[in-house]
Amino acid sequence: MTEGAADRATTAGGPTRRHLGRSALVLGGALALAPWPAGPAAAADRAGGPTLRYGSPERAGLLAAPLRRLVTDAEAFLGPSPEHPWYAGAVLLAGRGGTVALHEPIGMAVRYRAYDERTDTGVEFPPDRQIPMTRDTVFDLASVSKLFTSLLAVQQMERGRLELRAPVASYLPGFGRAGKQDVTVRHLLTHTSGLRAWIPLYKAPTYEGRIRLVLDEAPVAPPGTAYLYSDLNLISLQLVLERITGRTLDVLLRDGITGPLGLRRTRYNPPASWRARIAATEDARAPWSGLDRGLVWGEVHDENAFSLGGVAGHAGVFSCAWDLAVLGRTLLDGGVHGRTRILAPESVELLFTDFNTAFPGDEHGLGFELYQHWYMGAMATPRTAGHTGFTGTSLVLDPTTDSFLVVLGNSVHPVRGWRSGSAPRVAAANALARAVPVRPARGRTAWFSGMANAATATLALPALDTSGGARLRCALWWDTEPRSDVLVLEATADDGSTWRAVPFTTACRDGEPRRHPAGSVTGWSGRVWHRLTADLPAARRLTLRWRYGTDRLYVGRGAYVDGLRVEAAGGVLFDEARPADAARVRAEGWTLSAD
Repeated sequence: MTEGAADRATTAGGPTRRHLGRSALVLGGALALAPWPAGPAAAADRAGGPTLRYGSPERAGLLAAPLRRLVTDAEAFLGPSPEHPWYAGAVLLAGRGGTVALHEPIGMAVRYRAYDERTDTGVEFPPDRQIPMTRDTVFDLASVSKLFTSLLAVQQMERGRLELRAPVASYLPGFGRAGKQDVTVRHLLTHTSGLRAWIPLYKAPTYEGRIRLVLDEAPVAPPGTAYLYSDLNLISLQLVLERITGRTLDVLLRDGITGPLGLRRTRYNPPASWRARIAATEDARAPWSGLDRGLVWGEVHDENAFSLGGVAGHAGVFSCAWDLAVLGRTLLDGGVHGRTRILAPESVELLFTDFNTAFPGDEHGLGFELYQHWYMGAMATPRTAGHTGFTGTSLVLDPTTDSFLVVLGNSVHPVRGWRSGSAPRVAAANALARAVPVRPARGRTAWFSGMANAATATLALPALDTSGGARLRCALWWDTEPRSDVLVLEATADDGSTWRAVPFTTACRDGEPRRHPAGSVTGWSGRVWHRLTADLPAARRLTLRWRYGTDRLYVGRGAYVDGLRVEAAGGVLFDEARPADAARVRAEGWTLSAD
């Protein structure tokens, strides 16, 4: 199966995600963007530019306890998950702003010399030949390599050599056959070309024959009509880049990204001298691998990339956690690192802009995936960008909180069948999201729903006499998995026998009021506090409660409620600021949080 396609298969049939996008045009190489609130580009062009440094969680504006839990949770996946370890080891890096607050290696970079399919066990190296993970361990990034190819393409757009809406065949004439004449550069970068996920290029006997297979491939859907994640898109983009620049992709990577940013441990085809510092991947043999190579260690794992000489648009880049953090920080800062700029701020915006508004659930910037809870966890927002790699790698960038997460694991060591899904990535992202504090709207604490999966949390006020009319006022903050996880305001007048939703209105600062006739919220609210008002049903004994329910798959950052107050014509019926009233609140699953 193609790099990345196996990860995406885990979400088949799952809920889609809310999309949010804006228009973007590339005309004659010039970038034109519609207005958008402050994002990555807003941080650019500071004198000298920002850089990255180690520091404490407090310096990064993060809570220490969730970061400690990030490591503890990751270590759990070194054991049965559920039957075999998800990875032999990993390197975890998390930060916010210009500060790396966590950089932790766990487990082993090299543990197994082979896989025994008869017993479904790994054959370990002797203890003295096993190699533990270190902060600087280098990984085969697999499909995270696609991000580098995409960045190189955007650089060529800045220079006027490449146009987003231009047909690929206008740069690569051979590409236009087999019904691909209308496929554009944008289609390649957003996986809407209609090309299937992959083909076994390695079965062709020559390099030229493998390229011919790509050029001869016919789309399975008309371009722009479906989202189909495909390695062939980025391999095709590689051919375009090499044609218009006259340089190979590895040289473009060195000259355009790794050299300027000083990413000394990022490259294609690492030299043999690096081998002891590289995490091993798979005992590659039939039937699970397309090539019989034995233990792959220090060479690209992906069969097609290997057959293309290790340099491919879809896979083949090796890197370490720190280098990926520098790259991520550069993009969050609008394309600049220190005194080095690799992209204009307007170009960076294209990475964080959803071009796939026609395909909800498959949000995509140029090269970067957006708003994918299946590996971004609670870090996911409409602007959160990232990518995964089949070998167990991932990068997540959240401009909303200015935070970044790198999880590099060797999850196909010793064999790809031992792991499934993205649970370690989600757990790490949830922990980092929880580490970003939400300050109470007023006072020292606010009610927090928690972030548990497959849970229901309720927050109930005491029974009140609203027969003369009453209104609820409070502050509300929410960020949930869209549609799957819902926060509902409801009321009962018969001591809980029946509950009915209470419609309400919310408004954030400088925002227009928004009605919620179903009495519920879900999805992303901007991660800001909203003022809430609700006219309450008339009853002698009315009990109000917030009910937050989550499904078993993924969660958002949760919900917060603060400053609960019920007013009537005759006075205040309930005020959370009064200790006697606060003591009567019944919370199940909600806790008071000061963050």
